[in-house]
Amino acid sequence: MPTYQGNTTTAMTTQNFPFSLALVSIISLVALNFRPIEPIVPILGFHGILDTKSNKTLSPLPPEEMHYSKQELEKLLESLIINNYWFLSTEDLYNFKLTKSQKIPAEYRGKKPIMLTFDDGYKSVHTKLLPILSKLEIKYGRKVKIVLFINPSRLAQKAISSKTHLSCQEIREGLQKGFYDIQSHGLNHKDLTKLSRRELVHELLKSRSILRRCTQDLDPEQKVASHFAYPYGAYNKQVELYVSRYYLSGYLYNDETLNYTCKHNAYEIPRLIVNYTKSPKQIIKMVENLAPISNEACQ
Repeated sequence: MPTYQGNTTTAMTTQNFPFSLALVSIISLVALNFRPIEPIVPILGFHGILDTKSNKTLSPLPPEEMHYSKQELEKLLESLIINNYWFLSTEDLYNFKLTKSQKIPAEYRGKKPIMLTFDDGYKSVHTKLLPILSKLEIKYGRKVKIVLFINPSRLAQKAISSKTHLSCQEIREGLQKGFYDIQSHGLNHKDLTKLSRRELVHELLKSRSILRRCTQDLDPEQKVASHFAYPYGAYNKQVELYVSRYYLSGYLYNDETLNYTCKHNAYEIPRLIVNYTKSPKQIIKMVENLAPISNEACQ
């Protein structure tokens, strides 16, 4: 009887061996091929802000067609806060996503990343949006960071107070309160692909110089004007080369989304075009439909 039991045990072990081996192989294969799923980062590109209670009818002509409703923007921001979005600065995107030179702080882990950018430095961002940002911070205890890509040529004209664009003092106010991330959009909003090398360098360096001079006491680490958005989204190899000499990254305006898992060129960061034709619900739906992808999808 003992011999019989021993033979049965040996037989059962022999029969189960192929199954066990197959199971181990499958588990090993899954482990080897596993890649972490990374969220796609939606970067929204706004311009100025319109008060639709005052302007019932919006002009279909520039620049109004590029602007967004103050009332709708407040709805959008509140929805993003409620749905646990993380409002990235250009430095956040560069350090935590593009270069991964720093680990994401615990307070942001698990939150959905998004970046809100506003081009051209319109005064309406300060007069109409800043009060909303302050209001939402008080209500939810969350600070919404927005990125301003500014053409600072007007900041140098101290004798002229622009009625349409931000002043140095207004830039400083939003920066000091922690709402503004101030970055460069070129000195005069020129199409950089049509400039000579000398003109191109002037647009890049003068813009950085004026913005940093305006904010120098508030920005000891010189985070201001470290990143760049191409005017009109226009760039070529020469433009990208010179931007890379003076800035850490470059932003397009091409209605595409940033998949940093696959795309590693920090000077071709895509942005989604946002204007008054898109409702907050449409924007939220568009953002939420951006499916996370794995490294295999890049191959």
